[in-house]
Amino acid sequence: MGYTIDKVMTGAFDEVEAKVREALAEAGFGVLTEINVSATMKAKLDKDMPRYKILGACNPKLAYEAIGVAPRIGAMLPCNVVLREVEDGIEVSAVDPVASMLAVENDDLTEVASQVRQMLADVVAKL
Repeated sequence: MGYTIDKVMTGAFDEVEAKVREALAEAGFGVLTEINVSATMKAKLDKDMPRYKILGACNPKLAYEAIGVAPRIGAMLPCNVVLREVEDGIEVSAVDPVASMLAVENDDLTEVASQVRQMLADVVAKL
C-alpha cells in the first residue's frame, strides 16, 4: 500500500500551490501549517535543494471526529500535502490517512480516515 496520493502538475511552483490551496479550501480543508523545507535546509545547513513545501491541511469537522474516537490521534494530524519540484513539473503528494493510521487499531478511526482519504484523493484528482 502506498502512503501518498500523487499527481505531477505543470506550471510555476507558486501557481500550483495556489491551485492546491484553493482545491483544499473548496473541499473544506484549511491550511494550518506551512513548512518551506528548501528554505529551511538552506538557512540551517547551507544546502540547496529543489523547492519543497509541506502544507498541513485540516478538515475541522473530521479532525474533531477523529480526536473524539482516538484522543491521542492529534499526534498524527494535520494531513500533510507536499509540493516539490521534480523533473516533469511540480509533484503534489497528499498523505493517505488510512495508510498512516494502520498502527491504530480502531474501526471508528479507520472509517474517519477513509472519508478523509477520499476527500484528499478528490482534491488531487481535481488539480
